[in-house]
Amino acid sequence: MTDLTQARVLIMATDGFEQSELFRPREALMDAGVHVTLASLGTEPIQGMRHDQPGQTITPDATIDQVDAQDYDLLLLPGGVANPDTLRMHPEAVALVRAFASAGKPIAAICHAPWLLIEADVARGKRMTSWPSLRTDLANAGAEVVDAEVVIDGQFITSRQPDDIPAFSEAVLDRLRHLGEG
Repeated sequence: MTDLTQARVLIMATDGFEQSELFRPREALMDAGVHVTLASLGTEPIQGMRHDQPGQTITPDATIDQVDAQDYDLLLLPGGVANPDTLRMHPEAVALVRAFASAGKPIAAICHAPWLLIEADVARGKRMTSWPSLRTDLANAGAEVVDAEVVIDGQFITSRQPDDIPAFSEAVLDRLRHLGEG
């Protein structure tokens, strides 16, 4: 898909997302012409964090139960400690991750977001990375854990931390550019 204006990406987040891990990839996608939808547990503004300090808020476009994996080309999951920890306790959020995974659609997760991949039981047998404190969780879930800026294994794109955002965003854009090939 060389014309990224036809691409549709869903970002799923809630309070406690790491601000840079949502805003910077979102901006890169929108700058490339990608249609981006932010889904959350509700439609009220969600609170971003800059590490452990409150950051910007953003208003979701839809609730998680209003979106369907079939309508999107890729799922992007920002980290932050509270964000994925909260989402993994909501069956509709976990079901959405599973829907993207079973449809073979790309899922990009950075920092603490692989907790959602663990909860959805889609990490087993995959090569992945994450924030260091999650690596034992990933290994216990059956993933092969590596320490790299970006790890791509089939439909999964994972990164470790905010410093990896440029490479993470480029990997996501590259996947979108090559959707439908071979």
